[in-house]
Amino acid sequence: MNNGEVLISLDIGTSEIKVIIGEVLEDSLNIIGVGTAKSKGMKKGAIVDIDQTVHAIKTAVEQAEHMVDMTIDRVIVAVNGNHVQLHSCHGVVAVQSEDREITDEDITRVLDGAQVMSLPPEREIIDVIPRQFIVDGLDEITDPRGMIGVRLELEGTIITCSKTVLHNILKCVERANLTITDICLQPIAAGSIALSNDERNLGVALIDIGGGCTTVSVFNNDHLIATSVIPLGGDNITKDISIGLRTSTEEAEEIKLQYGHAYYEYAREDETFEATIIGSNQKELYNQLQISDMIEARLEEIFMLSVKELRRMGFDELRGGYVLTGGSMKMQGVLELAQVVFQANARIAIPDYIGVREPQFTVGVGTLQFAYRNAKIQGKDLAPAMIVSETPGKQKRVKKPKQQQQQQQSNDEESKQSKVANFFKSFFE
Repeated sequence: MNNGEVLISLDIGTSEIKVIIGEVLEDSLNIIGVGTAKSKGMKKGAIVDIDQTVHAIKTAVEQAEHMVDMTIDRVIVAVNGNHVQLHSCHGVVAVQSEDREITDEDITRVLDGAQVMSLPPEREIIDVIPRQFIVDGLDEITDPRGMIGVRLELEGTIITCSKTVLHNILKCVERANLTITDICLQPIAAGSIALSNDERNLGVALIDIGGGCTTVSVFNNDHLIATSVIPLGGDNITKDISIGLRTSTEEAEEIKLQYGHAYYEYAREDETFEATIIGSNQKELYNQLQISDMIEARLEEIFMLSVKELRRMGFDELRGGYVLTGGSMKMQGVLELAQVVFQANARIAIPDYIGVREPQFTVGVGTLQFAYRNAKIQGKDLAPAMIVSETPGKQKRVKKPKQQQQQQQSNDEESKQSKVANFFKSFFE
């Protein structure tokens, strides 16, 4: 049986933590397991309670483990953009091999060379995203390995983040008995699966409306060029409904998902539901039109703030339009409202994979896809130490024997190809 690489992504969101298990066969991704848990230790995209976040991560991981009958011990973590900065970088090295063929070692050296820059003490480099490689003056090369050349150059983007925020994420993941194999920026992850090549080249705004915050990102010439975060999200819509109907936030969230409509003009008065008044057992009857008024007002504010943020970053017109994703995009009427507010082309992006065809999984699935491609170029090892053994009527993924694991670990340590992985290891020593 031909078994592929198994990769696991961890998306720590404000309202929900998502674990997605993907299997890569011949460069094709298949989703084989999903785990979700309510997130109670996050506010506006930041960790505010480590213990609750750890508990939610463990719950999501256990749920995913039960789906595929395997033990998860290594994950790729998606981080949001509210503490992230992008810097252009350039690296140059001479090709070392005698036959002048570019190898993984040359890629590693040029990546390390591109990271030489002065940084404030409170910031840390988490990744380098190549925009293009240049071999002896020939540019726009995506993967130069195997080519013949004398001089190898890299033009790319360095992603830096706050050490404090990174430390809290690392601590939560470590306490959940997991090892981080890579870190992926959420806008890049979402963009890799939500956007088409034409959109990324023309210039497009990707608006990811999460529970606690909204991430606004701009892609142009096939690369992320700007990202920003607005501290408003789907939780604000839930709170508005909770206050307006005088009901609990849990019930308001259910009402939002089941009966919510973002475009008042299309909402139905005959779509009715009951809501329990907080502090009593009494229930009151409401209709879709009443909550649609609240939802439309808040969502319109988020869209208008997104446009304002885009203008602040210097983007007045985007030929590729607007692409929306995130859990709140499941509501009816969102697209109609977006088209009215933006006065431009808009669509909702949903991952086209069985089991995760909902907008809240865009980041998780995109993390797997982008991390796999990026690791392939940079020579990182992302796959967990797993083998597959077959039992009658069922496949079971089990861990490698300890001897094999130790041998694998020693090989990984000797290679030392990933600067990020080495940083994670030394961080807790």
